[in-house]
Amino acid sequence: MATAALNTAAHLPIIDISGLRSADAAKRRSVGQALRAACVDKGFFYITAHGVPEAVIRQAFAESERFFAQPLDAKMALDKSRSTANRGYEPLAGQRLEAGTPPDLKESYFVGTDTLPSDPRSSQFGRGLNQWPDGLPAFRAAMEAYFAELSALGGLMYRGLALSLGLDESYFDAFYTDPLNTLRLIHYPPQPANPLPDQKGCGAHTDFGGMTLLMQDDAGGLQVWDETHGWIDAPPIPGTFVVNLGDFVSLWTNGLYRSTLHRVINTSGRERYSLPFFVNGAPDFPVSCIPTCLAPGETPKFAPTTIAQHFAAMYRKTYLR
Repeated sequence: MATAALNTAAHLPIIDISGLRSADAAKRRSVGQALRAACVDKGFFYITAHGVPEAVIRQAFAESERFFAQPLDAKMALDKSRSTANRGYEPLAGQRLEAGTPPDLKESYFVGTDTLPSDPRSSQFGRGLNQWPDGLPAFRAAMEAYFAELSALGGLMYRGLALSLGLDESYFDAFYTDPLNTLRLIHYPPQPANPLPDQKGCGAHTDFGGMTLLMQDDAGGLQVWDETHGWIDAPPIPGTFVVNLGDFVSLWTNGLYRSTLHRVINTSGRERYSLPFFVNGAPDFPVSCIPTCLAPGETPKFAPTTIAQHFAAMYRKTYLR
């Protein structure tokens, strides 16, 4: 049975999505109803019963920590500037997500689906080969296992999203065929006692794509904008992913579903690691407002676009090199 109980610490709903796997259509619709309430509110919520094995999550975190513990020259050998597909290492302060603030206090590593140069899709935005580190023999297998699990979970969540909108469960299947999903490993060093004015681990921003499935460690620091309460904490809750909607879902629904500002401030006094998985779609799939999300006489607020067009614009806006 779907639940949307409010976590009083986080002010975000916790939704049991096990019903999405049920043969009972009523149970699937019940989860869709819980998702709808969360998506109309802030577009931020926790999910339980997600089905991703704990061992796969632990291994991904362990290998992420090993990667970031390497000397800088080893990481820079995989600098994503060497990639045509935005894959590889992004050094500390390489991105500014919040305009008018200092660069973000984080370093990252990006993983996607490998596309060989001989593949006709290799010319598409974001397609290409991953850069894998030497000297970390378990790293690639750990990331590929995590990527596969999260890709499957993303497909399930899109089916839940369709139900939440009163659509056929398969509505987003064409968009999610051969998706441009991205796994981003992020390391936040402890925030210095005297950071630059208004500097954050990750500046206030909305996510660019469809939805994000975030696994965070126990350091905390994620904050979500609430129009009534201001910034509220989204602390780690064992056994859950944090899910938030990206710009594309807001566009699809004419703003009915929210792509909400969020940020990270690592005041834990120690290292923070997170594994955001960006659930997107085919890069050239045309995305425009779903007709049933328009009231009579209402016109779309957003111009039609594609993942490729929107991401290219956002990369130009937020990257410093």
